[in-house]
Amino acid sequence: MALAKPYPRALTIAGSDSGGGAGIQADLKTFAALGAYGTSVITAITAQNTFGVQKVMVVTPDMIEAQCSAVMSDIRIDALKIGMLADIESIRVVAESLQQFHLPFTVLDPVMVATSGSALSIENTVQAMKQMLMPLADILTPNLFELALLTQKTMATSSDEMLEQGQILLDEGCQAVLVKGGHLSEDEEAIDWLLEKDCEPVCFKSLRIKTSHTHGTGCTLSAAIAALRPQHETLANTIAVAKCYVHGAIEAGQHWHLGHGYGPLAHFWRFKHD
Repeated sequence: MALAKPYPRALTIAGSDSGGGAGIQADLKTFAALGAYGTSVITAITAQNTFGVQKVMVVTPDMIEAQCSAVMSDIRIDALKIGMLADIESIRVVAESLQQFHLPFTVLDPVMVATSGSALSIENTVQAMKQMLMPLADILTPNLFELALLTQKTMATSSDEMLEQGQILLDEGCQAVLVKGGHLSEDEEAIDWLLEKDCEPVCFKSLRIKTSHTHGTGCTLSAAIAALRPQHETLANTIAVAKCYVHGAIEAGQHWHLGHGYGPLAHFWRFKHD
């Protein structure tokens, strides 16, 4: 039976996680779980597991460009999520592809530090990302570590500092910023802030789930925002629904024992299994 309404087509440009919990693998799972058709451009291959990243091999710029061109020239992309870009050349070719194909909505998740603390990007990529990609993105989704790197500040320790640093990015040309406060403290509630130009900040609160199995949370949230944006009228409503999905995925996966380190989310938690 034909679908009554075309389903969203989402693209992820990110690194591959051999452990399956983050990166391209988490993004495609998220797209599928939220009813979007997923496509991908792989920017790096990582050897990683639940303990962290052991090795990274960056895909060549011409191959990244070829993947972008192949997908964007043929498939109507409704929303894009950008994750790990390991060097300046990778950033440049992705920015050039976006300028050529003009996609409707872009989420930039500035992946620079993994949950385990492993450095994933090479020096001097921060400024390149700000100069080349940030002006092309509809929203950035930094955690507190990434926010500090982007603003050249010390890591925020309060909502006021989160808002202050998010405003810096708005002043520098960003359209919207979702500042994620998951690392802020060990309080019962996790707090995120959405800042948009000419709008009052919007606060999102959720009960903190006491688990170490949160590998890929940032990737999953940014991918969820991309998958859901074509299905919702406002960015704030999109984020609210995306956060509910991620919260459910963390809750459902909190007792998984996939490996011996930081486990992944249960991306398909809304589907019943026999």
